Amino acid sequence: MLPASAWHPPPVPSCRPSRGAGEIRGQSLCDHGVGKDPPAERTGQRQRLSTEEATRWADSFDVLLSHKYGLAAFRAFLKTEFSEENLEFWLACEDFKKTRSAAKLASKAQRIFEEFIDVQAPREVNIDFQTRELTRRNMQEPSLSCFDQAQGKVHSLMEKDSYPRFLRSKIYTDLLSQTQRRLS
Repeated sequence: MLPASAWHPPPVPSCRPSRGAGEIRGQSLCDHGVGKDPPAERTGQRQRLSTEEATRWADSFDVLLSHKYGLAAFRAFLKTEFSEENLEFWLACEDFKKTRSAAKLASKAQRIFEEFIDVQAPREVNIDFQTRELTRRNMQEPSLSCFDQAQGKVHSLMEKDSYPRFLRSKIYTDLLSQTQRRLS
């Protein structure tokens, strides 16, 4: 378990290495642009997290997911609960929806399905039988929306279950304390 006091927001959210199934040309499925701050990345500067930004994460789950440090903190929390596959699946779906090449669509969809959806997948997400079967049928003719129902279920699960626990977690409360101490 990662002690909350030892956690510091990384410049770019890190990803657990996949077991090969989630790799696309040497990149993990979670090598995505979600939550990245392009100006800071281009200049190589590391911007500090403000108390105001960290406090806004409590406004809504989507605000948390849209902030690179929020995403990294939430990922660190999920790792302590051994449930980071939910976030990784959600992020893989967000990346998948940006696929513009019809040639890549089917192979990316298959990789996501095999890594997260299929029964006994290496990082199987917790979805109901009907959603799993609908997604399996969607795989016959993959489209940018073939994971929408599964992604929605996982988003809802994280929002109702993991997110409230994250807001009460030592990781989040210590992070808020650290940002407030920097102001004094």
